Amino acid sequence: MVKNIGFIGAGNMAYALAQAIIEQESVVQINVFDIRPERMDLFTGDFPRVKLKKGNRDLAADSEIIFIAVKPQEIDMVLKEIVEIKKIVISIAAGITIKHLESNLPHARVFRVMPNTPCLVGEMAAGFAAGSRSTAGDVELVQRLLSYAGYTVMVKEEQLDAVTGLSGSGPAFIAYLAEAFINAGIGLGLSEKTARELTLKTIRGTSLLLEKSGMSPSELINMVSSPGGTTVAGREILEGSDCSEIIRKTVAAAAARSKELGR
Repeated sequence: MVKNIGFIGAGNMAYALAQAIIEQESVVQINVFDIRPERMDLFTGDFPRVKLKKGNRDLAADSEIIFIAVKPQEIDMVLKEIVEIKKIVISIAAGITIKHLESNLPHARVFRVMPNTPCLVGEMAAGFAAGSRSTAGDVELVQRLLSYAGYTVMVKEEQLDAVTGLSGSGPAFIAYLAEAFINAGIGLGLSEKTARELTLKTIRGTSLLLEKSGMSPSELINMVSSPGGTTVAGREILEGSDCSEIIRKTVAAAAARSKELGR
């Protein structure tokens, strides 16, 4: 049983992951270090069983598993300070490859994770990849910890760019569409509050219906589309605008940028 988990970096994603772990693992001690004292104070103010550390080396020495949750441009400085560790290291830094992590942490068992912002409400959709030194037990442990914050799937590292484009950047794209729906409702005479609630409940309800029923999106579209009805009238605009191709290009562009950052 893991008793000490460390977070280098105390941003929003680290906060959400720590919260999910604390809620599920009643004996886990969370160690945290961030160059911003106010972020560490947030951890101690909101969570039980949190210890503030004086630096990255101090944290790594006292933690069995270390999450690295810093900006990509800051990670090399962190890796230099913990180079000797022989523990599980989980990086959520965008674009930092397993090869880079393993070459700078020659004794660690490393993992790379692409979480997304719904992690903040316990509804994360994340992909993760394991390094060459990780064991089957390591994989099982890491997947369990991540699953506390939502859905987690293990993929090949080369697939993480696709994960980034689809689920990592996806919340921004869904929010963009949600904003368009809200504005459409307002334009048709609804109040902003009503348009917002109807939009968000429709998105949530549709997602749950697809998930629980096992229907494909096409099956649900056909279920709602009565010949000559209102849905068909709207679909004609979507299909005439080639909306599917626009979304494909959007996700592909995000995935391509992720690949560039990893070079």
